Amino acid sequence: MIDPHLKRLLQGLRPDAGLFILTGAGISRESGLLTFRDGDGLWEKERLEDVATPQAFARDPARVQGFYNARRRAVLHPDVQPNEAHRALVRLEREWRGPFLLVTQNVDDLHDRAGSARMLHMHGELLKIRCAVCDRMAAFSGDLAVDNVCPDCGDRGTLRPHIVWFGEMPLYMDEIGQALDEAALFIAIGTSGTVYPAAGFVAAARANGAVTVEVNMEETGGSFDGGLYGPATQTVPALVNSLLESVR
Repeated sequence: MIDPHLKRLLQGLRPDAGLFILTGAGISRESGLLTFRDGDGLWEKERLEDVATPQAFARDPARVQGFYNARRRAVLHPDVQPNEAHRALVRLEREWRGPFLLVTQNVDDLHDRAGSARMLHMHGELLKIRCAVCDRMAAFSGDLAVDNVCPDCGDRGTLRPHIVWFGEMPLYMDEIGQALDEAALFIAIGTSGTVYPAAGFVAAARANGAVTVEVNMEETGGSFDGGLYGPATQTVPALVNSLLESVR
């Protein structure tokens, strides 16, 4: 499954090289979660302008809360579990000897449940809420109503999903930038690579001399040095095996 060109790229790495992994919705697709850009995806049912912007929340908070309540219930469905791709990345994190950071664009908790530790949720987390007034954050797994009261500041109607909406700045950008500067290998898994700032990560990594690898269902046309294409539950474990073997 790993072609000779990709094997050569991996074999040139030092065992203590910095590793940066970016994951997107494609890694969770085989766990039963819809992606946004598939034909049956979430944007086929809702326009982002109506449910995923600060303006939408101000205009129709009940609709926005309902959208994220449904997504929260979907993530918590008993059939939605970490898959082989999530578990392979946990193995890679545990066995990699150099600096390691996994940055996910996903708001689900599948990486967390699989056991990933050196990880950042750059777009927030579906199973957390925060107050728009006092910025209080808390774990939350139920349905959030428009008139819920913040237990810290007492304001009503200010609790929102801990999600980075379109038009808002992603989280942890300083930490992400530092890890990109230190990375010798950049791997993008299951992401379309079209939404900024994450879409610029591959260029930043290449500018610093990193080897860049795309893992996806099909080639996205990005400027990667190599790629591996097919279902994430097959490609990610294969890449992890090859990568660990190459640095032994």
